[in-house]
Amino acid sequence: MSELNILITGANRGIGLALCKQYQQRGATVFAVCRHASPELESLGVRIVSGIDISHPASVPALRDSLANVKLDVVINNAGILRNEVLGDLDYDSIMQQFQVNALGPLRIAEALLPQLEPGAKIALITSRMGSIADNTSGGRYGYRMSKCALNIAGVSLAHDLKAREIAVGLFHPGLVGTDMIGGTGDVTPDEAALRLTTRIDELNMNNSGSFWHANGESLPW
Repeated sequence: MSELNILITGANRGIGLALCKQYQQRGATVFAVCRHASPELESLGVRIVSGIDISHPASVPALRDSLANVKLDVVINNAGILRNEVLGDLDYDSIMQQFQVNALGPLRIAEALLPQLEPGAKIALITSRMGSIADNTSGGRYGYRMSKCALNIAGVSLAHDLKAREIAVGLFHPGLVGTDMIGGTGDVTPDEAALRLTTRIDELNMNNSGSFWHANGESLPW
């Protein structure tokens, strides 16, 4: 693990911060990408790439340029936002913002960093089972559900397009994690989710590339 280079977006808090801790403890070189670094992230001593807003196309070249001479082994697209909308009073600007961050942002990052990826590299997309059509039994959350569903299909397309380059792509639901994004309530802590996610990413290979997994190892329906 000591020779691996791991890039993580949304690294300043929550699951992203916990993933930085996990990989650093395993001896990896961690590139922590965020808009603004937090004191908790700064205390880790990882390599922070701040000022990157994945929803803004102009941020992507800056990230690519800062990593021009770095070969990445794993790219973890973790950054995301959650908003709520009520049918009859939908906020379409909010829905579009979620598409920009949750779906288009990870795709921008993946495409921009392709020169840094060699055969055997991996792209992990932190998605949500709320993007599953078959698993939607409660409705609502239009922007989040739609954007995560879009991310899922983008991940499958990436898996097909990158197969010849031997780059595996995984789609991972972290579970209901007690982060600030959902008010701190959840079934697992960010540290527990990060440990599960690193295990799933370890297991990601060309044979299961393009699959949709719960962090606990369960295969999820589309």
